[in-house]
Amino acid sequence: MRKKETKKARPSLKDRLQALRYLPPFFKEIWQTQPSITAANVVLRLLRSTTPAATLYVGKLIIDEVTKAVLHQAVDTRYLIALIAGELALNLLAEVLNRFISLLDTMLGDLHSNASSIKIMQHAALLDLAQFEQPVFYDKLERARQQTTGRTVLLAQSLTQVQDLITVAFLGVALFFFNPWLVVIFMLSIVPSFVGEIYFNAKNYELNYRWTPQRRELDYLRYVGASNVHAKEVKLFNLSAFLTNRFRDVSHSYYLQSRQLAIQRNGWGAVLAALGTVGYYGAFVLVALSAVSGAISIGSLTFLTASFSRMRALLEGILSRFVSISQTALYLKDYFEFFQMRPHIVSPAAPLPFPNPVRQGFVFDNVGFRYPDSAKWVFQNLNFTLHTGEKLAIVGENGAGKTTLVKLLSRLYEPTEGRILLDGHDLAAYDLTELQYNMGVIFQDYIKLMMTVQANIAVGDIDEIGNLERISVATERSLANQLIGRFPDGLSQMLGRHFSNGTELSGGEWQKIALARAYMREAQLLILDEPTAALDARAEYEVFRRFSDLTKGKMALLISHRFSTVRMADRILVIENGALLESGSHEALMAQKGRYAELFQLQARGYV
Repeated sequence: MRKKETKKARPSLKDRLQALRYLPPFFKEIWQTQPSITAANVVLRLLRSTTPAATLYVGKLIIDEVTKAVLHQAVDTRYLIALIAGELALNLLAEVLNRFISLLDTMLGDLHSNASSIKIMQHAALLDLAQFEQPVFYDKLERARQQTTGRTVLLAQSLTQVQDLITVAFLGVALFFFNPWLVVIFMLSIVPSFVGEIYFNAKNYELNYRWTPQRRELDYLRYVGASNVHAKEVKLFNLSAFLTNRFRDVSHSYYLQSRQLAIQRNGWGAVLAALGTVGYYGAFVLVALSAVSGAISIGSLTFLTASFSRMRALLEGILSRFVSISQTALYLKDYFEFFQMRPHIVSPAAPLPFPNPVRQGFVFDNVGFRYPDSAKWVFQNLNFTLHTGEKLAIVGENGAGKTTLVKLLSRLYEPTEGRILLDGHDLAAYDLTELQYNMGVIFQDYIKLMMTVQANIAVGDIDEIGNLERISVATERSLANQLIGRFPDGLSQMLGRHFSNGTELSGGEWQKIALARAYMREAQLLILDEPTAALDARAEYEVFRRFSDLTKGKMALLISHRFSTVRMADRILVIENGALLESGSHEALMAQKGRYAELFQLQARGYV
């Protein structure tokens, strides 16, 4: 299997050339980022490309004038000084242009890096939750992320490539008119290095491609081993040695393969570079003999040898840069392929107007679900109704599919079979954004933003982040106002320890912040998926009692392991082994003396 993956990952010259087709859309992105800076950069580089040939030619004229003096011929002193001043001006111009070009490269690179990072985040937000749960997707996302910084280099390399090609063209014309064989020798002297660069850059891309999952693991191990989030467990369970040993093993394996490639690359590089040097001195002999025979002047000798040397360095850089550009273009391919990924869960072209208010409720009609590439069903033939104004609780052991059910209801997942109806129509018939806006969902693993209290609460309806009155009402409903009252900066208090002046919260305190989010949204359906797990039984009871009072007339879905709280629901569903086992009120289910009654009594004994 590994051999097959390696063969697929190894790019041929054809693959590299095909990858160059991603350069035009890349430059289109660059242009769209900042047209004025891009245009100025191109103009300055075009101007800079003419200075090397001009400088060398002026140098030839200076040497020819000085040679006249050595041969006791008449020398025009003013002309000589003017030539020296001209060469000085050309060198000063080149230096100034280099500085401005570097400045524009930095500015444009930073702007494009920021723009592409935003673009990646925006596109990732459109993709399905199921896609985020696939390792292949994360590998593709990781390679796309790498390009947000790598493409800054690609920009400078590509523009420098054009600049150097124009310079080589000027110098090449001079060599060709003097002796076409110089051009032939010149080309032969750089081909070996070019071939070597192509081969070893291909091997390098193959190594990086194949090790993408392991490099993600290394990043993760670095984070876990040195993070305030995991510090207490790492210390308490003495995990440092375990984590560092795993990091050492994986990183050393990568190092060994990288080292082997580096040794081969530098060894062969030395041999191929030597062949190029021999070619250069062959051309030097040809030019020197011409000068000795009197066919050319000393100034021409200097101009031609310097041109050949400069061309060789430039063309080696061009060919090496071509390999680098084509390799980066392969990563660029990963970047653009990421944006070609499309979500499967989307809004219809002509969505139905969302019912306001909902009149019939939600209906699960023979719903079944299993994860992609999995033969195991989470549940099948699930049938129940969430009526308007009803508070429905779902109980079941871990892994019963309770959270999956919530994700199906909010269209984070699609049913594998069956359908979910809202007022008689399939959920897929409604606008996805409008559907989810009418739901206030708080999961057990809710997000903890290292931002201000105000931002954390406004997550429930981020468009209302400036609505302090609405935020204040939400904090009162969730009892978070008592917590916020203790903060010196109130709603402006920074949460977490990632930044200065941040305050870390306990699990229960974070959950009050999370609950406030549910009250930020004027949703028709409120869902609490075990968000109070960190609270004690009395605090959880109080939260659910208030929740029950505050959701009168609205639909509510409660998931909790504590039976003392779910008993407040109008109806309770018991899910087990992927099926709906029991349904009814607390009293009715206790009277049945079935699974619910058994679980309730088992939990009650724990409090005796």
